[in-house]
Amino acid sequence: MLQNYLKIAFRNLLRHKAFSFINVFGLSIGMACSILILLWVHDELSYDKFHEGSDYIYRLTAELPKENIKAAVSSAPIAPAIQNAIPEIESTVRLSMGGGLDLLQVEDRNFEETRMCFADSNLLQFFSFRLVKGDPATAMLLPEGVLITESMAKKYFGNEDPLGKIIRKNRAEDLTITGVLADIPRNSHLQFDFIQPMVYLARTNRDLKENIWDNFNYYTYVRLDKNFAATPAALAAIGNKVQDIYKANEPHLKVAFKLQPLADIHLHSKFMADVAGHGNIQYVYIFIVVGIFVLAVACINFMNLATARSARRAKEVGLRKVAGAVRFQLIRQFLAESSLIACLALVIALAVVYAVLPAFNDLAGKSLSINLLNVKMVAGVLSITLITGLLAGSYPALFLSGFVPVKVLKGNLKAGAGNSLFRNTMVIVQFSVSIMLLVGTAVIYDQLKYIRTRNLGFDKENLIYMRMTGELWGKYQTLRTSLEQNPLTSNFTFVSDLPTNLVSGTVNVEWEGKDPESQPLFANMAVDENFMEVFNATLLSGRGFSKDFKADTASYIVNEKALKIMNIDPANAVGQSLTQWGNKGTIIGVVKDFNFKPIQQPIEPLILRLNTWGAWGVIRTKPMETDRTIAALEGICKTLNPAYPFTYNFIDKDLDNMYQAEQRLSSLFMVFAGLAIFISCLGLYGLSAFLAERRTKEIGVRKVLGASVPHIVYLLSTTFTRPVFVAMIIAGPLSWYAMNRWLEIFAYHVEIHWSIFVIAFSVAILIAWLTVSYESIKAAIANPAKSLRDE
Repeated sequence: MLQNYLKIAFRNLLRHKAFSFINVFGLSIGMACSILILLWVHDELSYDKFHEGSDYIYRLTAELPKENIKAAVSSAPIAPAIQNAIPEIESTVRLSMGGGLDLLQVEDRNFEETRMCFADSNLLQFFSFRLVKGDPATAMLLPEGVLITESMAKKYFGNEDPLGKIIRKNRAEDLTITGVLADIPRNSHLQFDFIQPMVYLARTNRDLKENIWDNFNYYTYVRLDKNFAATPAALAAIGNKVQDIYKANEPHLKVAFKLQPLADIHLHSKFMADVAGHGNIQYVYIFIVVGIFVLAVACINFMNLATARSARRAKEVGLRKVAGAVRFQLIRQFLAESSLIACLALVIALAVVYAVLPAFNDLAGKSLSINLLNVKMVAGVLSITLITGLLAGSYPALFLSGFVPVKVLKGNLKAGAGNSLFRNTMVIVQFSVSIMLLVGTAVIYDQLKYIRTRNLGFDKENLIYMRMTGELWGKYQTLRTSLEQNPLTSNFTFVSDLPTNLVSGTVNVEWEGKDPESQPLFANMAVDENFMEVFNATLLSGRGFSKDFKADTASYIVNEKALKIMNIDPANAVGQSLTQWGNKGTIIGVVKDFNFKPIQQPIEPLILRLNTWGAWGVIRTKPMETDRTIAALEGICKTLNPAYPFTYNFIDKDLDNMYQAEQRLSSLFMVFAGLAIFISCLGLYGLSAFLAERRTKEIGVRKVLGASVPHIVYLLSTTFTRPVFVAMIIAGPLSWYAMNRWLEIFAYHVEIHWSIFVIAFSVAILIAWLTVSYESIKAAIANPAKSLRDE
């Protein structure tokens, strides 16, 4: 029976080649999009699940409950304290991700590295990072030891065995390679190239040496006992136990602790001081919906064309029923045919995926691959094929199998008359999806444009920065003098942090009239006397730091948000006393609020203090003098710091890089919107060709009676224009609601303008007209004598 079904299916495919091509090609494009989205979603959901026992691993996070401020870091002494005191906790591990720039030297070759971190000695027993060379039990025990990844081993030593080799760090410390790690998987939220033992950092780090409880600088992970039932209430109870231990050691700071599942870190993290590179669960949901929509659009094409051409198979159905076939058998036949088409489409879709995957990876910033030996991957692909076959063939199977044999064989069935409502509904659904994707693309583009052009409160253009490295620390005054003497570099400032994604903050701030129960978090940044001028920040009252005022080391500048938190009138702020970290001083100026974090986050209270050294040098270049300024800066740095390579970057480039996820979302949205419209138009073209063919004699009669070509084109086009207009009415409010929800993740965003909908609607209707116009014009200019010859 199945063989007979397949034989008939093949015959129908070959008999109607044009419609078969539209069906197979449309389904293959839809399936290819779904497979690509499946790969992307699977990668996003797979983060950190490769660790053995990942379900029992959690990250300890901190929260200031009253202020609703959450941080991914905790203090240094917490990990050992809770491991010994809470029986549900099997083990803990701490990491410090560094973030600085280190000069590493092997013989006479120098390298600058930024991905060096410190970890407790049980790191390899806690996480499943694979050690390819060395002993996992002892690799982290040597204080002067270091683990490197395979990529770094090849970079530094080629094909030589790196174990036991020496790497000199910052021209002062010799590190011995005690192990080689397999490259860290891309689906790990922790990314590093070098690991040093925490005991090495403890020699100089005050937090570790003195067990400082109120400095939150370390990522703390806990592994719970496997017999522990990790219910929300039980996890909250552990958090409360951690809080009790913390209060016993630090009674003044009101902080709560929670356990965040390891698998949630990548997609569900909105914490201060978190590691970079997180995803967003909202984007996962968006792409799942887009994948379903695109596949549904492709399936709708199949349903429309199959039901539109129902008359061609009406007599076949009637004869089968007369011969004894029951409806269930006919349904099975048509589902088998749609499944065959889905399988053919799968073969083409896989070829398309293999062809476009490199370009898709570039667009999405991923390294995805399709592995047909992966059981989950094969199951996912086959599921898409099965769903496509059943979904595409469901309505045609039910519709065609329901024909009454007597009416069909007497010729009383009007082709397509009973299903025009269904076809129009499906066209409406298709174009509703397409219009929603067009609106989404336009809104994302507008938001990205807003990000690029928004006034951040300082002038981000023409700002070059360099990191203080090596001998520059000891030659700070000489460096300043050299910069001042060169007209190209004379407009400079030194800051402790770049105002692009400031993460440092403190609750240790006191002022007159402060509520003793409140502990707001203040961002803090050290700047020198040139900061206001170089960044073109706006001073609302008072003054900036100045060399002429020696007492400025005990002075502060605050932003508007800080004054609002402190309930101080900006007009009376200058001269008020302010104490930070026990250092009492005076407010000398108020700076207008400016963004020093991504605009997903609102502006926070900020305190500026005088910087007497600086971690970053920032130079504002003169117009058209950027290259010469860079050359001058390089000459100064090579003279003062010859051992370190000269590196620089641009503030505006860093700001752009912070919104890569949104830029990728925009690009992918544009691609999928284009494909959805293409698939919709493919089906629309097939329908228009079929209906033009079905109305050939009608058109011939109209032309004989004097109808003009434009009138006939209009007549045929209106059949499809009305559903597109209905689609606009449906898609408008739905897309407005969906994109407003997306914009809510930004503290500062555009308002959705009505012109976006006008453009999207215009594009949709224009594409629909262009799609049906070819067959309409072709039918309108045909010779009526040929169409009426057999009458």
